[in-house]
Amino acid sequence: MILYGVIRILLLELLLRPVIAANIRAIYLFKDVLKSNTTALTSSGFNALIIFGVGIIEDGSIMYYSNTPGSTDIKVASGGAYTGGDALASKVKSFKAVNSSVERVEISMNSQHVKDLMAKPGPGTDTPLAKNFAALKTAWGLNAVNNDDESLYDVGSTVTFAKMLNKIGYKYTGAPYTNAAFWKSVISQANQGLAEPNLVFDRAYLQCYDGGAGNVPSSWASSLGLKVVPLVWVTNDSKPSYGITPAAAKTKFNGWNSSGGVVGGGYWNDFDIEKMGTSYKEYGAALASVFP
Repeated sequence: MILYGVIRILLLELLLRPVIAANIRAIYLFKDVLKSNTTALTSSGFNALIIFGVGIIEDGSIMYYSNTPGSTDIKVASGGAYTGGDALASKVKSFKAVNSSVERVEISMNSQHVKDLMAKPGPGTDTPLAKNFAALKTAWGLNAVNNDDESLYDVGSTVTFAKMLNKIGYKYTGAPYTNAAFWKSVISQANQGLAEPNLVFDRAYLQCYDGGAGNVPSSWASSLGLKVVPLVWVTNDSKPSYGITPAAAKTKFNGWNSSGGVVGGGYWNDFDIEKMGTSYKEYGAALASVFP
């Protein structure tokens, strides 16, 4: 009876323990989301979408830069309120609609103006910047903010910003391709004293193309103290030497998964899939076969 009771307790602990995702299947959205193929994105097996092109301006307002011919830049949050319009809000929220495979939506931005705004007026949740991010989170149903810093690399302001965002309900992620020491410091300080599922900085989308073509995910994971999500670039005509077919992507993801240190995989980007006439379903299937 005593042994039975011990086993029962252990089973209950396992059932109640937070589940740590081990199957991240991500894609960056470079195309204007108002013109994106919602059906393809939500039915091809991707469970994380990262909307590229969001930025902060000097007064703490938030912009969405379209990156797409025929589209215009939009100020999506200002004065503590959402200003991006109902159509854009509905579009982003539709990514996590019923029967969608998408579970998480992030916005990706660089660190422009973050250092100055963390110094003045500071990281308080009552500041214009924090209120704008809170308004955008509600309007778009966001889960995380992704840092695409490739130049500033200021640890102090980055950690302060990440913690500010976490207080209003966001997770924080990064998209490193170099400078592992910076990312290690940010992750360590942002997550100090915390464990899953309560991490502030919970994902590192590692660029394994272009400037990061030589990156080894297992080595980065060891350095960062956090498993990574390696990214490859889909077939493209911008830098075709870094483009990769679904079959080749599957091979790479299989190899990286076998070497350890990864918690999924992902792609840069949707615009090129549509421009080159390749298949969302085939790219999604390549991920799902390795990270079901």
